[in-house]
Amino acid sequence: MPSGYIIANVRVTNPEQYEEYRKWSTAAFKAHDAEPCVRGGQVEVLEGDWVPERVVVLKFKSFEAAKAFYHSPEYGKARAAREGAAIMRLIAVEGV
Repeated sequence: MPSGYIIANVRVTNPEQYEEYRKWSTAAFKAHDAEPCVRGGQVEVLEGDWVPERVVVLKFKSFEAAKAFYHSPEYGKARAAREGAAIMRLIAVEGV
């Protein structure tokens, strides 16, 4: 079964409040066996006009597990904490 991934590009607009989101999202990662592959860090655009800010990549055992994580009560707490603290662009992707 192919892995599933969640890929996010985040613009943090309120760093103090975003720390509350990080706390809840980290707990949700653990509850859903998410493997953080990228969580912030250095970014360099090699092609195109994409302007990434904070990039996050999470690995899950399947595409369905990635979607279940997003819709879970645990991650719902994190999303609620993030309101007004960041602009999130987030996708789920099936791996190979």
